[in-house]
Amino acid sequence: MSDTLEWLALARGTLDRAALKRRDEAWLEAAWADESTRVLVVESGQALVRFDPGPKLFLVSPQEAPEGDRYFLGIDDKDIAYFAVTAPLPAVEDAQPAGLRRVGALLEDLDSGLLTHAVALEHWHATNGFCPRCGTASTIASAGHVRVCPNDGTEQFPRVDPAVIMLVQDDDGRILLARGPQWPEDRRSILAGFVEPGESLEQAVAREVYEEVGLAVRDVRYLGSQPWPLPQSLMIGFFARADGSLELRPDPEEILDAAWYTRDQLTEAIEAGQIVAPGPLSIAAQLIMRWYGGELPNMPPF
Repeated sequence: MSDTLEWLALARGTLDRAALKRRDEAWLEAAWADESTRVLVVESGQALVRFDPGPKLFLVSPQEAPEGDRYFLGIDDKDIAYFAVTAPLPAVEDAQPAGLRRVGALLEDLDSGLLTHAVALEHWHATNGFCPRCGTASTIASAGHVRVCPNDGTEQFPRVDPAVIMLVQDDDGRILLARGPQWPEDRRSILAGFVEPGESLEQAVAREVYEEVGLAVRDVRYLGSQPWPLPQSLMIGFFARADGSLELRPDPEEILDAAWYTRDQLTEAIEAGQIVAPGPLSIAAQLIMRWYGGELPNMPPF
């Protein structure tokens, strides 16, 4: 078995992003004029999806695409170019709007990558429309991957916030699950937090675990990462070890309660309805499944 996670729902993109093409205006114009080019229309984090016979993005040609901000997403192995356009979703009889939370784990690899990339860019442009230096409205450049201030030339690049998420286990094979103050009573997950300036990923893991439950960790081990454009994070997953005999000291602002679980105890809690099994979309679920040895009981499809 590989040390890293083999499958992560939002880390399955198959396109060549072809970054060198983003500033080649002649190539971009030719690609947009090509009838084989495919376009994904996105609006507020959603796109049209056909569910029969299985979830698949509804793509259109450039000639059928509505007017809107345009982003180049990449090229597939058949040299077909893909773009996204932000615009109101058209009415299509056999398709319906859906976002990543609903279909991110159900789409095929190509479609999952397209929607993840497009949603991330759409959110960034919607929330970064002005120059951070002078406040002038900025314009889109580099096929949607840069914003430029027309007043002073400042360039902004898409923001990504790194966050660590860690499955903490003890020497008896138990894992630590916790509940946030705003979560439903049956919700439990592993610990997570954002990386601070000047901090390594491993330091962030140790700091977050200590701040949230008062435990020191060791043997921090990377398992995988996936984008989480809800809105703009990169979730970086780890295993870590801690002394399970020590008292847990949950930070009341972050953690309502925390407890250790064996595999049998987690199984019983899920089957009794005390804990709802997470869906496969999140890296948290994948880390728990790696520890558990397979799918959890009663897992939802997404």
